[in-house]
Amino acid sequence: MKKTIFLLVISFFCSHLALQAQNPEHPMGISFKALLMDYQSQNGGSLSSFRQYDPGFELGFHKSINNNLNLVIPIKFGIVTSHDSINELDELQLGLDRRRFHKLVAGIDAQIQYQFYKPTSKVIPYVMAGLGAVTESEGEFNLQAPLGLGFNFKIADHAFVNLQSEYRYSFTEGRNNLHHGLGFVYLIGGKAPMKQEEETVGEDSDGDGIIDDLDLCPNAAGPKELNGCPDRDGDGIADFQDVCPDIAGLKEFKGCPDSDGDGISDNDDECPNLAGVASNNGCPGNDRDKDGVPDARDRCPDLAGDQEDGCPSNDNDLDGVPNDLDRCPEDAGSVAAEGCPDADGDGVADFEDKCPTSPGSKVYNGCPDTDGDGIDDSRDRCPNSAGPVSTNGCPEISRADREVLELAMRAVQFDTGRATLKSESFDVLTQIAAILKRYPDYNLSISGHTDNTGRAQSNQTLSERRAKACYEFLIAQGIPAARMNYAGYGESKPIADNNTLRGRALNRRVEFNMVPR
Repeated sequence: MKKTIFLLVISFFCSHLALQAQNPEHPMGISFKALLMDYQSQNGGSLSSFRQYDPGFELGFHKSINNNLNLVIPIKFGIVTSHDSINELDELQLGLDRRRFHKLVAGIDAQIQYQFYKPTSKVIPYVMAGLGAVTESEGEFNLQAPLGLGFNFKIADHAFVNLQSEYRYSFTEGRNNLHHGLGFVYLIGGKAPMKQEEETVGEDSDGDGIIDDLDLCPNAAGPKELNGCPDRDGDGIADFQDVCPDIAGLKEFKGCPDSDGDGISDNDDECPNLAGVASNNGCPGNDRDKDGVPDARDRCPDLAGDQEDGCPSNDNDLDGVPNDLDRCPEDAGSVAAEGCPDADGDGVADFEDKCPTSPGSKVYNGCPDTDGDGIDDSRDRCPNSAGPVSTNGCPEISRADREVLELAMRAVQFDTGRATLKSESFDVLTQIAAILKRYPDYNLSISGHTDNTGRAQSNQTLSERRAKACYEFLIAQGIPAARMNYAGYGESKPIADNNTLRGRALNRRVEFNMVPR
């Protein structure tokens, strides 16, 4: 009776799921597997004996719940080996053998699979668990709870090779078993989940979560609200439609602001911070300085003047600065420069500006400090690279790099009496090339020196050839010739006593000096 009720429940459950599975949005599938069924190792037998496995097969119905969950209803059939019921005492004492015979088993499960799914996966692992009913040919019935893992290997859009192993716990003693299956799964009832996912995802070149086919700006990331187009100023108007893409504005002005609220967008308003009228290009149509000259034609709208141009009659140069406040009353200038000419517009009058054509700071007498090192460009030997006063504004050469340059004086070696570099010199010269590349604001001066052995003219020639050899090596390392010079000084600049062996060795040298460009 229990068996009948349970089978009816399982059948009703399967039928209900089958009806739900007709929804084409949730693909279905069927599967077939060949089974190896092991009832022996879990009930006193050995796992090592392949002969204990019995054959079977499985037909399955699959229902996709979502990308990760599947419902599977497998129906299993098999022929398993069994033995007569003889207790162990009789078997040992009486020497009786249990008779082996085969019986047919059939079962149906309801299983849930959780798969580790990605749209591009070729191999999809999963774990499964469920509950099933098993009946045997002799009328015996038991409930089993399967737990296992498996793999689906994609061989086509709708087809997979399936490999699965499961342990089946039986609620009846002596019925625990293992199932190992190999077969295939074929998806039906709609597009395969993987194919559908790939088609849904599509390519997203800019990585903004909107596929290129739906993205109006596929190569520039933007929000969904703007169909994938960027909005740099965050005003809700896509940049390609925004006349002022870097300043938040209003839709009615095509993304531009109207700071003074006069109905004229700032980009078309000659007085963006002062409400005006369209006929005066956004500037006030009244007379702010009350001099009787409309602001539209008043050269000095905030300073009362005469009727000719609206500027004070005591403004000889007509620059809007009254003579009594104008430091240059005969030369038109700017208000910032107190009425004096200011060619670069930095607020420093040209006659006081040490850099009259380059906008700068009053702190530096009108000169800029491009690299911000506190030394204005007019005094900075390296205006584009910050450095201390001690090096005239050039980057300070590190102690380690200075040590390399000092070492080179002793480490660069030549064949005796010749200008041929020895191979042991190459490493330090390569390091000097790297130093020059790290300090683009410096040039290199190479000077060759000898001891007083031999003729002075020969020594001078030899020292110059040795300096040139170092120069040519550095050019081969990628250092521009324009950044280097070389010279030979022979025996004229000793640094040690030529009367001693050690002194003469120290005097034979090549010096490398970094010089700001």
